[in-house]
Amino acid sequence: MARPTMEDVAARAGVSRALVSLVMRGSPKVSEHRRAAVLKAAEELGYSPHVMARSLASRTSTVLGVMVSDLRNAFFAEVVEGLDAAAQAAGFSLILNTGGRSPSRERSALAGLLSFRPAGVVLLSPVLPASAIEEAAEQCPVVLVSRTSRASTVDTVNDDGEAGAALAVDHLVALGHRRIAHLDGGGAFVAAARRKGYRAAMLRHGLEPRVIASEHTDTAGEKAVREVLNSPGDMPTALLAGNDFNAVGAISALEEAGLRVPADVSVVGYDNTSLAALRHLSLTTVDQPRIEMGRLAVEALLERVRGERSDPVRHLLHPSLVVRSTTAALPA
Repeated sequence: MARPTMEDVAARAGVSRALVSLVMRGSPKVSEHRRAAVLKAAEELGYSPHVMARSLASRTSTVLGVMVSDLRNAFFAEVVEGLDAAAQAAGFSLILNTGGRSPSRERSALAGLLSFRPAGVVLLSPVLPASAIEEAAEQCPVVLVSRTSRASTVDTVNDDGEAGAALAVDHLVALGHRRIAHLDGGGAFVAAARRKGYRAAMLRHGLEPRVIASEHTDTAGEKAVREVLNSPGDMPTALLAGNDFNAVGAISALEEAGLRVPADVSVVGYDNTSLAALRHLSLTTVDQPRIEMGRLAVEALLERVRGERSDPVRHLLHPSLVVRSTTAALPA
């Protein structure tokens, strides 16, 4: 028997295919009478989006929306692994999209997720204004990962970036390094905590902080290192990169300039993504418990969905340092 199509649903319900499409996307522009007719026809025919259709009809969704900040960053992919495992264990599925770190695109992406009337939404390091996030929380529970919030309607899951940066500085100082620079994460929300932790640790050791403008990308890491190499003054003997992706770019630029890692310059990343563990890279990095962050985000959403609490939760996870091959003692 042929699999039913959207045209079959439209014929059974006596409506146009365009209207069926609007219903399946959760558009508010469809009357309740026509919505019910389309959902009934889809259910009778066994049309493929029938799980979503039942959710829309009953207003009891088994779908969680997830907006990822940057699809290229392995950190977010690994958090999504934790989200997916926890969601499936609870009988939920995920809808995933991205806003590409653009406020306007993120608004559209969030609106798209909300059109499915999900049980809740997880936003991974969004650049949206706080007001847009709080508006979304009026429609369904919202959890932020790698971003803070003061709103009582929004839950958060974060790594202690100040502590993580301090771990990296302490490690480098123990190896004898004194000229330790930090490649800043720019506008990323986690960057402020890491920058603060770096500065505080450097001052605690009686060292002069040096923050170099960068972003959480490999190309930004390359650019930042080239600028350092072309600037007057002493070259740092160690770098704390904004994240693992940034560290990869920094290492590339160092090696291109004929410098050896770690013999000439030690490099520490942040996140401990799968990229850092690759044998040819073997990056020393600060570990964020990515899978656990995903699990806690789903747990926070479901507590709201089930009405188990109304007060916000603020999960702050403690990082650890993973020492690999990109750091070494300062040569005599």
